[in-house]
Amino acid sequence: MPAASIDTFFACTLMVLIVLSAMAATSKFLYPQIYAGIGNNLEERYKTLSEYLLLNEGAPANWGQNSATSPETFGLGDSSSNIAYELDIDKVSRLNSENLYAVTYAQMFTSLKISDASFRIEIKPVFQVSIDLVATFVRTSDTIYEFEILTEKHGSAVNAALKCYVVAEHYLWASNTSYNSGNALNLNVSIPNSVNGSALLIVLAKSVSNTKIVSFNAYSFEHNSPMPGSRGTFLRLSPLNYSLTANYLHSETTYSNAYALTFNYYSTMTPVASNNQSATFTVPHFLDLAPTLLVLTGYNATTFFTEWTAYPQVPVQTGADLTNPAILSDVFTFTYLVTINSAMYECSVWMGGPKD
Repeated sequence: MPAASIDTFFACTLMVLIVLSAMAATSKFLYPQIYAGIGNNLEERYKTLSEYLLLNEGAPANWGQNSATSPETFGLGDSSSNIAYELDIDKVSRLNSENLYAVTYAQMFTSLKISDASFRIEIKPVFQVSIDLVATFVRTSDTIYEFEILTEKHGSAVNAALKCYVVAEHYLWASNTSYNSGNALNLNVSIPNSVNGSALLIVLAKSVSNTKIVSFNAYSFEHNSPMPGSRGTFLRLSPLNYSLTANYLHSETTYSNAYALTFNYYSTMTPVASNNQSATFTVPHFLDLAPTLLVLTGYNATTFFTEWTAYPQVPVQTGADLTNPAILSDVFTFTYLVTINSAMYECSVWMGGPKD
């Protein structure tokens, strides 16, 4: 798909959401009657059920915010919003198995109260950000790292505005806004050699055609350090209800610095509670149509590390394994544009049921 077509697609997505919101109003309130009355049209039944998962807020309506609560009735809708397909940031985060307060598929299936339908849910950015380190230049006082950044959807370039951050030991650098107009963007990052690593590059991107469409990625790299460990080696990060819990995965792990980063704003975070097993931070409410990237630095004994997660905690995929044709009937996929805190994401719902 040429870049012009991608831009046209993004420019139309807001209108699509408005139309879908109007069409969805009935489904949100009349789902049980609609589902029961469809009869043997399996695809239509599953489509109605997939819409209900996204439109209904479930019960209790605030089950996402309360870590001790499991949904009695499953639904991902935001109870504080009147916009259809606006999902609750905490309900979405609790779909992620990395989150300490994640709900299991068994809990979701039981609370949906539909015994003849299995499902799987995936929520991810509408387009992708890829980051590659292409060159390193070591100088006397600093080291320059050259990165190639691509914003694309299905292999086609997406015109996007970019905001970049670099985090290292007691070091935070924020770029000015730059623009990727269809080709790869080459970004040069200079880090003083007095700073110890490893280092983390965060990239947040907004579509130029529709700034509600956002994406992000992160790239961990060496700087005066060995190769950094894989994500999740030292901390388990669990954002919920604008609070971040960081659980230490090793006895010698300690926290050093914490940052909350969005496209237009950033802030340091200080712990509101801490012990030798975890630390808890308040996540700022930024007025920004973008996810908040949460970055923690620290030490495991003498090894410095950076760990990160996103709030909402996407991309996420959860639910049943619907790949076994021996036990399942036809599987249908339904894809929607959804919003979380007014930023747009792509949500796919797979629906299937047992064979007769």
